[in-house]
Amino acid sequence: MQNNRRRFLKQAAQASLGLGALASLPLSSFSMARPQELFFDISLAEWSLHKALFAGKMTNLDFPAKAKQSFDISAVEYVSVFFDKKEKEQSYLRDLKKRCDDLGVRSVLIMVDREGYLADRDKAKRMEAVQNHHKWVDAAKFLGCHSIRVNAHGEGTADEVKQAAVEGLGTLAEYGAKNGINIIVENHGGYSSNGAWLADVMKQVNNPNCGTLPDFGNFRLSETEEYDKYKGVKEMMPYAKGVSAKAYEFDANGNEPKIDFRKMMQLVKDAGYTGYVGIEYEGSQLSEEAGIRATKQLLEKVGAELS
Repeated sequence: MQNNRRRFLKQAAQASLGLGALASLPLSSFSMARPQELFFDISLAEWSLHKALFAGKMTNLDFPAKAKQSFDISAVEYVSVFFDKKEKEQSYLRDLKKRCDDLGVRSVLIMVDREGYLADRDKAKRMEAVQNHHKWVDAAKFLGCHSIRVNAHGEGTADEVKQAAVEGLGTLAEYGAKNGINIIVENHGGYSSNGAWLADVMKQVNNPNCGTLPDFGNFRLSETEEYDKYKGVKEMMPYAKGVSAKAYEFDANGNEPKIDFRKMMQLVKDAGYTGYVGIEYEGSQLSEEAGIRATKQLLEKVGAELS
């Protein structure tokens, strides 16, 4: 017992001396630093849950709570088709905004589809498409978004569609500017998936309220031709007001085998971008929820390395 008591007192004295020495060290000496902040914020694109939404397992009104409670994500990106044509109903928008406010969720943008071709060579059809997007600018403003995502589709030669896109986007951007809403274009197939083509459209529009939404995976020019995704993102980033982190599948190490996320996020960082990067899981290997979590973990891992 005496030996045990002496051993205890000796160990206690050593521990006391050790704590005293630690206390005298500067904070920079500790290896357990606070978790590093990412150079970007993470949002969730509603399309990641499109199967559940189309199946009626959840609604657009449920989306903010789903993002916050299931994935600990406090910023959301809506898709227009899931508003069920209620985007002009004030009671609906008030309900959606209240749910976001109550949860502390930020509405980032609305991805708008099926409202006509903004790069239609027919001026009447192009202007109709511009007008069709006005209600989405209004809805985005009410919800507190910074942008609506649009498509620069059109038929004709690259130059013909480019000229129509410049006119259509430029006109819509003027309306967006009056309401404090950006008009941003995603690489979404056809000419828009050519990074150089889209960058030139932005240059010619020359409106600070018109920009791009580079998507890591949408660089298919046609059924048989694909644009270099890394080149495309690099070309689009100078005009980016959002970034879409597309993911399809994951390997045993949690990486996306089709898309080098580290390379992509390095391009994002090199462009000086510090805004939202939206998770857009579009695979079938994992369930929607598991895919969202895997994409978030990959973004956090790569972001921590680069930050």
